[in-house]
Amino acid sequence: MTSDADGRRYQEAVNPRLLGVFCILLAAGLLGVGLWPFHSPWNQVTCRADGRGVHFGDHGTILSSSYLHAPHAQEGGPCSLELWVEPQLNSSSSAIVAFYQPDRSRQFSLRQSLSDLELHVEYHEPWRRTRITRLYVSDILRARKTTFLTITANGERTSVYVDGAPLRLDRGFRLSSQDLEGTLIIAASPSSNDSWSGDLLGLALYDRQLNASQVLRHYQAWKDKGRPETAEDEGAVALYLFNEGAGRAIHNQITSGADLYVPDRYMLVNAAFLEPFWDAFDNERGYWEDVLENIGGFVPFGFLVYAYLSLSGRIRRVALVAILLGFAISLTIETLQVFLPTRDSDTTDLITDTLGTCLGAGLYRLNFCRLLFARIWTLFFQRLVVWRPPV
Repeated sequence: MTSDADGRRYQEAVNPRLLGVFCILLAAGLLGVGLWPFHSPWNQVTCRADGRGVHFGDHGTILSSSYLHAPHAQEGGPCSLELWVEPQLNSSSSAIVAFYQPDRSRQFSLRQSLSDLELHVEYHEPWRRTRITRLYVSDILRARKTTFLTITANGERTSVYVDGAPLRLDRGFRLSSQDLEGTLIIAASPSSNDSWSGDLLGLALYDRQLNASQVLRHYQAWKDKGRPETAEDEGAVALYLFNEGAGRAIHNQITSGADLYVPDRYMLVNAAFLEPFWDAFDNERGYWEDVLENIGGFVPFGFLVYAYLSLSGRIRRVALVAILLGFAISLTIETLQVFLPTRDSDTTDLITDTLGTCLGAGLYRLNFCRLLFARIWTLFFQRLVVWRPPV
């Protein structure tokens, strides 16, 4: 409990109106940090100087102009994917190629995790944590090294080839031709900001399983001629050479397939809105650093708002109002982040921001913290009054 003398001394030291101005400035600062850079960045996709392929910067993506469909696709049917890449070394997992199908709970993407290749399948079920299955091939994506990847499957087992040579066979990871349908997204994820950086020189899709001799023949053709020599019975669905040199369109060399286009600005096809915290959870250092930053950023807000409301004497439930204001600012940030593809909207930030506000309000209820704040406030404004700018 505070003494009457301490209470009077505290109220005389802190000016409520000026404190209110600080609260407004702090709220504006939190909104600014949460919503920076306030717009979608320009799409960082450029043609390589040699005309063979395209380069993706920090935020770049290419999308299919229509729904990509394999004419002979069937549930559990065979498929193959060829990719000629020159990656940069990314510090976290990023999507090289992804397929988005809004009406399907299973979504496939091909990703880079440091120097590892990751085959990634997500299963989305309402009101349940997203299930993920992964297949890793270690240390094959070296920075600035051109690599030819082939993934081929028959619905029961999946094989991975690197530069025409078999490297991994997995009988538990199931991939079918239906997984390679939908909106084709290159160098980005459908719903979150995990864009891939590097060069892409070619991409081909098939609704057949390629055998070892076909994979090796295709690799030699890509290497020598810059494109595969496909037979009619290999079921080519799409072939993109990225050799247009200019323009926003990338044409499918298979006449019946969908073309690609380069948007003016970086974008997400299906940006997540308030992603559930159980899906956003990731037991890695970066995740916990974000949690601590969010809590720490809202502690001063909770403290100062509680201080202002208690000194103004106009509101009875001071703690509740302070917490609700912190929640409202956080909800505003997370809602507007849906329109910013470089930011992620999820309930984890909503929870941690509100928790930070609660901690700040709780600290203000401690007599020691209030008197320390009054002391710092007094010293700050005394120096501000004494100091004069140099002439």
